[in-house]
Amino acid sequence: MFRTIFHLDLDAFFVSVERILDPSLRDKPVIVGGNPQGRGVVTACSYETRKFGVHSGMPSKQAFKLCSHAIFIHGSHKEYSIYSDLVRDILVKYPPVIEQASVDEFYMDFTGCEKIYGNFINFASKLQKLIWDEVKLPCSIGIGSNKTIAKIASDFNKPAGITYVAPGLEKEFLENMPVETIPGVGKMLLPQLQSRGFYKIGDIAKMPADYFLVAFGKNGLDLWEKANGKGTEYLTTQREQKSISSEQTFSSDISSIPYVEKTLFELTAKICQKLRDKELTASTLTLKLRYSDFNTITRSKTIDFTNDEKKVYEVALKLLKAAYTRRVGVRLVGIGLHNFLPLIRQFSLFDDTESKRAKMLDAVDKIRFKFGYPAIQTGEK
Repeated sequence: MFRTIFHLDLDAFFVSVERILDPSLRDKPVIVGGNPQGRGVVTACSYETRKFGVHSGMPSKQAFKLCSHAIFIHGSHKEYSIYSDLVRDILVKYPPVIEQASVDEFYMDFTGCEKIYGNFINFASKLQKLIWDEVKLPCSIGIGSNKTIAKIASDFNKPAGITYVAPGLEKEFLENMPVETIPGVGKMLLPQLQSRGFYKIGDIAKMPADYFLVAFGKNGLDLWEKANGKGTEYLTTQREQKSISSEQTFSSDISSIPYVEKTLFELTAKICQKLRDKELTASTLTLKLRYSDFNTITRSKTIDFTNDEKKVYEVALKLLKAAYTRRVGVRLVGIGLHNFLPLIRQFSLFDDTESKRAKMLDAVDKIRFKFGYPAIQTGEK
């Protein structure tokens, strides 16, 4: 039996929420993101700006040059989570299985539900109307036999579109689409494919799978399968967090390494606090350093499981000193923690250094939980 997977994508979600909060923004070109006079990027943009070439991830300065009459908004991030939850509360009533892929994307498995909901295109239209009537958010829905097809289909008729790809017609649906339509084909892979003459998805599908396995490894085989209309058929209802990270892009290039070190410590303290909040420890840390010419360095190190910012920072500082090898300004510094295990509390019967440190951090956590993160700083580097 073929699966029936819906992919519901909230159209220009951040912009749509901003228009609910401020109705005067309706039908106007809106960009959510960094200051166009600064060094930020476009987080989201309205369809009125996209016809000028603006897209998410673009530097705000470039977006301003393309669409100088656009209204730039920093964003109401707490509101986005609230509206995302409202949409989820509506959707959970209908499918047997639902997976929230991001703040504005939902997969739903309606396999075998024809007798309950009837024609799936009509039912998708009802879902669209329900979300609009209750929360005033537009959405597009793709329906396919797997997650990849459903996701591509939801983007096919944006905004407020519904696209159904009948089982057996997946390859025909994909054939003439550009290769970058496939999820996962980004700035790194796209030029490699084009240099080999692959511009349309059908170009990939015509080649043997072994070619892509040899050329790109396991990822190449996955790409070939997606080009042939295949994809994951079952939803993930619980997603394990794989990493916690934080980074800082400076408003101007920094040549003061002590200032970069101070910023790195502050970032480390915040992500270690997040680890403790989740009662987790991590054994791998990754440092990210970007120079003013956009050359980016990453360095990773395996450590003993911990959530103590002092221990993490000591290793991160060594990685920073090893990575900073050029007399060029720093544009960005960041740190990430990976490979988690649950925290096991083992306070010693004796007041050794480790036990005292653990108790101190426990006290810090309680103060921050009650009064917020800025209420207390450890002040240790």
